[in-house]
Amino acid sequence: MYTILVVDDSLFVVDVFVTMLERGGYSSFAAYGGEECLEILKTVKPDLILLDIMMEPMDGWKTLEKIKENSTTKDIPVLMLTAKPLTPTEAEKYGALIEDYVLKPITDRELYDAVEHVFGRRETIRSDMARARQSGVDFDIVNEYALLSTSVDVNKKLLKILDTTYNAKNAKGATSSSISKALKNIGATIKFQETRLQELKEEIKMT
Repeated sequence: MYTILVVDDSLFVVDVFVTMLERGGYSSFAAYGGEECLEILKTVKPDLILLDIMMEPMDGWKTLEKIKENSTTKDIPVLMLTAKPLTPTEAEKYGALIEDYVLKPITDRELYDAVEHVFGRRETIRSDMARARQSGVDFDIVNEYALLSTSVDVNKKLLKILDTTYNAKNAKGATSSSISKALKNIGATIKFQETRLQELKEEIKMT
């Protein structure tokens, strides 16, 4: 059974998600803010962290940074769970640190799908890495493949959210030049990553 830590400064929100997760067969526990999350992680290592962004005094992004700065917690997957609209700046800055970004409100089924997608992707990548290493593929290549596999998947999700968010704000689908430029940059990054990922896949197959 997977263990999931729910982090939010709202007792009501935490209780709702803990109940949803337990109903779905997951083991869950709570942290009512960023500081408490970091304290809990000193003694407990969950399989996944559901982390809200709009918290005080330490918001979710700052909490995320501290989780990833710590060598003992940096490998724990983090799924951002929030009602806060995503900005291009946040997508570019934090995309490499997260496993998914889910918007509230969310149904039980949508939450379970998001959680299982994270776990399923991680298991697939671990399996691919194990086969590649057994075949003698260079360690750096295997690690780059693992990082890019997750990054491409996450960045595509973030770009889709951004497209939906900013097109929905303007009935004509027009956005400011800075937003449009940022979205194009993210799209270009994804294309570059996809090209490199395909090269790595071919290299691994040939080894």
